[in-house]
Amino acid sequence: MQEITVHVVEYGQRKNLVMRYVDPLTGRQKTKSAGTSKRREAEKCAAKWEAELREGRYNEPSKVLWADFREKYEEEVLPGLADRTGEKVCGVFSVIESILLPERLCHITATRISYYIAQLRKRGRSESTIKSHLSHLKAALRWAHRQGMMPVVPNIDMPKRAKGSKVMKGRPITSEEFERMLDKVQSVVGPKATPSWQCYLNGLWLSGLRLSESLNLYWERDDCPHCDCLEVDLGGKRPIFRVSAEAEKGNEDRELPMAPEFAEFLLKTPSDLRRGPVFAPRAKREDRACYSRFSVGDIVSEVGKVAGVVVDRTMKGAEGKKVTSVKYASAHDLRRAFGQRWAARVMPQILMQLMRHETIETTMRYYVGRDAQATADVLWEAHEEVERKSGNILGNTRHSEDSLTDVTTGRGGT
Repeated sequence: MQEITVHVVEYGQRKNLVMRYVDPLTGRQKTKSAGTSKRREAEKCAAKWEAELREGRYNEPSKVLWADFREKYEEEVLPGLADRTGEKVCGVFSVIESILLPERLCHITATRISYYIAQLRKRGRSESTIKSHLSHLKAALRWAHRQGMMPVVPNIDMPKRAKGSKVMKGRPITSEEFERMLDKVQSVVGPKATPSWQCYLNGLWLSGLRLSESLNLYWERDDCPHCDCLEVDLGGKRPIFRVSAEAEKGNEDRELPMAPEFAEFLLKTPSDLRRGPVFAPRAKREDRACYSRFSVGDIVSEVGKVAGVVVDRTMKGAEGKKVTSVKYASAHDLRRAFGQRWAARVMPQILMQLMRHETIETTMRYYVGRDAQATADVLWEAHEEVERKSGNILGNTRHSEDSLTDVTTGRGGT
């Protein structure tokens, strides 16, 4: 192949000299300003550019418009992702546009990304949220690189503080707090809708279902007008969930176990009423048939607020203008409570299936070993059971104070 040779030439009435070479692959002439009118300096720039071209180190800046990149990504990539993920990516792109105002894709550089991170922090975004933004952006830019839309993916430094930030945005609520929420349902939705909402909250508490899963839970698939639903199967030896790929976060058809107490809860429904959706929380207004997923979530959070169940307090806002933001119990905090209860009863592999997590890492990160007191209770119960069987229960022994001191410190005995 012909070697690339860069020449310095004068171009019309331009002030600066121009560097020029012929692309050996296409035969087309390529030009670039030398940035100077002095020939000696221009020839030095030409020699450097020639070396980069010959060694393949030079990458021509992308001329792809940001708007064209976004449209192509949303049309070709997002349909293959979960709906919620697609919504998040679109949200990230919109925030990028509001902060960086990129005209071309090549304007998303490492320097601009660093500025973007700083602006997110000024807006009070958490380190975990910033990390999520950057993860989606990195995936999109890598795709653009594979498509030949940008020569090099800019370096993105992920926030290190996100590793030490709080894992959960809320916390598992207690049984007493859940009872308070049930008591306050009527004050939020009214007396006529109260039974359906109490039934719904009990279902969330006992099942560990996500909000979207609970509203897509049907008794029979034939009665479900949508394909993205979960089906209750009571016909086998044990009640289970049948999960379609569209409804499952793991994006595959599966049969999954059901918590025994939730199965018992479902079996209380007369067989002739086991049709259509399992949960149908009524609207407060008679002229409304049902709520959207977002409305249901807002109402559950309103119940948590009226019940005074605070699950998180965070500082939000820019430096010097930070205020305390209070988060009240939501539908997902009921799921967290379910996960915490079962984390003390079953092995992580079983809990992963019960929570419908895609990987065991998610289960371990969020639910295993997160509550030291709960873990301590399990350890002490196991210890006391062993002591009881051996007839040597702590607190009912004949050890003297001196002998106990001897055991724990190595001193005091004779």
